[in-house]
Amino acid sequence: MDTDEFASLLARAQAGDEGAFTALFRAVQPALLRYLRTLTHNLADGTADDVAAETWVQVVRGLVRFRGDEQGFRAWVFTIARARLTDARRRSDRLPVPQDVEPALAEVAVPSAADTVEVLFTTERALALIGTLPRTQAEVVLLRYVAGFDVAETARILGQRAGTVRVIAHRALRRLEAVLDGSRPDPAVTESGPDSVREVT
Repeated sequence: MDTDEFASLLARAQAGDEGAFTALFRAVQPALLRYLRTLTHNLADGTADDVAAETWVQVVRGLVRFRGDEQGFRAWVFTIARARLTDARRRSDRLPVPQDVEPALAEVAVPSAADTVEVLFTTERALALIGTLPRTQAEVVLLRYVAGFDVAETARILGQRAGTVRVIAHRALRRLEAVLDGSRPDPAVTESGPDSVREVT
């Protein structure tokens, strides 16, 4: 939607117009659910939907105080969702996402890496593939290429530096390409923890 349309919807939603809020919700919810479902595949069923619901409850409570444009609104919603997801993980006794993606992909037929640039991040199979990445890499890929945030916005949501986000994204994409090519990822590509990423400019 254009700037004026968003500003009008936001003002009406902040004034209590349910139809305007529904329009804002529908504009963000599909990408939000893809993000959450991909990152919660190793948690209890329904976790993503529960986290999304908790997110929107908090959005409703804080909506009158929000100031910003459409992209800022989306970034605000995803920042809330990430905090709620962290809470959900703390409540879970499950193990983290496996580091080795190969077993999870053994029975998945995938196209060559050259064919995946535009379509990789829009299919359920691709989201399952992204979900097998180390968590930090998966988050960066989802925020950058599924939710459509730029590097600076992704960095703000994750609480990282922009250069760190670029490094993580590069490693994640190289890892995905290596899997799609049928080769084993370079060990340097698999590093995902904050301590393993060097800041670059």
